[in-house]
Amino acid sequence: MTLPFQIREITEMPEMLQQLHLIQCLNPNMEAERYETLLRQMLPIKYRMVGVFDGATCLGLSGFWIGTKLYSGKYLEVDNFVVDEQYRSHGIGKRLLDWLTQEAQQNQCETMMLDAYVVNNAAHKFYLREGFAIKGFHFLKKLNEGG
Repeated sequence: MTLPFQIREITEMPEMLQQLHLIQCLNPNMEAERYETLLRQMLPIKYRMVGVFDGATCLGLSGFWIGTKLYSGKYLEVDNFVVDEQYRSHGIGKRLLDWLTQEAQQNQCETMMLDAYVVNNAAHKFYLREGFAIKGFHFLKKLNEGG
């Protein structure tokens, strides 16, 4: 089944805030106030967001960053990649990842990277199928309740 949709960047804070329901698919405890606070911290350091839309309805989205690290060179990092559960297996994730890959290539990135929760087996299968390789572990140490 092919759905008519448009892929475009979400550049304005109000429209980003409207996507909280999708962000909560990956982060169920994310509250609106915290989401806005984090976006306000992330946007000045080049955080960007892209969405797949059917009219005004966002069916899937991903945040992303472009940066450089010693081990990877210039990279595009995929952040909070999610497709609304009722639209999964319709090619939306593939089209979104293809858009991100093209963006990485247009910005002369050498690599793409992402984190996927260890319990998200469906995501692991998707990313492996799309050419990503598991290269290590991502460690996290909480320093306070908010983090």
